[in-house]
Amino acid sequence: MKKSERMNQMLRFINQKQQFTLQDLMQEFQISKRTALRDIASLEELGAPIYVEYGRYGGYRLLQQMQLPPISFNTGELHALYFAMQALRSFSSLPFQVSFRTIHEKFMSALSDKQRQDIENIQHRVYFQHTEQIRDSAHLEFLLMAAVQSIVIQITYANQRRSSDQRSSSANTIRTIQPIALYARKGYWYCQAYDLHKQAYRVFRCDRIISAETTEIEPLTHVKELYSQDAQSLWKPSEQAIPFKCLIDEAGMELFQQEHFPSMQIIEKMGHMYLVGSYEPHELDFIVRYLAGYGKSIKIMEPIILQKALRQYYLDLLDHV
Repeated sequence: MKKSERMNQMLRFINQKQQFTLQDLMQEFQISKRTALRDIASLEELGAPIYVEYGRYGGYRLLQQMQLPPISFNTGELHALYFAMQALRSFSSLPFQVSFRTIHEKFMSALSDKQRQDIENIQHRVYFQHTEQIRDSAHLEFLLMAAVQSIVIQITYANQRRSSDQRSSSANTIRTIQPIALYARKGYWYCQAYDLHKQAYRVFRCDRIISAETTEIEPLTHVKELYSQDAQSLWKPSEQAIPFKCLIDEAGMELFQQEHFPSMQIIEKMGHMYLVGSYEPHELDFIVRYLAGYGKSIKIMEPIILQKALRQYYLDLLDHV
């Protein structure tokens, strides 16, 4: 990192912390003690109001917050930002109703002629193959803000696929949930949430949420501070859940890393690797389709009903060949 760039980042770092030590700067910017001392001297020359506190628990204190210069990006950061935006291209539905085209135009117009030429040259050398969004999700912004603000909401949820002109059916249910996080996967948006009626963690496909509105119900304290990475801890199988066990090879474990669910895991036993988990009785067709994607990489050990269902699945496929 160039010194001028480090100075810019260091200004923002100390402006946020207000109180810091040499060790803080050394760890944050991976520099030596001597370099940290020189950088502090350079910051003081730039007018940073830094006050030294002596003693065992001393350090440095910023006497007042500074007016920081506009954020600037180096060439590598600009390239990283541009290609990060490419992930937006395949989604017609996004929280806050932003579009790739609008962001792309604003980003490109803010670049210098040389930076714009660099980006255009890179476009011809790098290609992203996206999974296109399959269905629109009308309530993403509402769901996201409910998750951020810990609001309990009521949704009308289509349990089965519905046609574009079928707004309601007997398959639709009213659910009271507390959203935790949103994520996009294989062309669909999903909402991790806590179902207050079932008192269990659930994942809802956002395109199947027909309507959504706030409630006056107080948010649950044990859910309020959860985030996407620890929401999995809420998932629990029902009393009717059926355990399964499959022998799995190395290729299968790679497939598992690409796609798996909270109800399953990989374990080692007696020198062999197994895919184990459980599924609800109504999820038999779903788990069969999921396991079929492993091909020869797995062998179902139990239960027998799952073995038979997978065999029948393959026989049905043969009828269509």
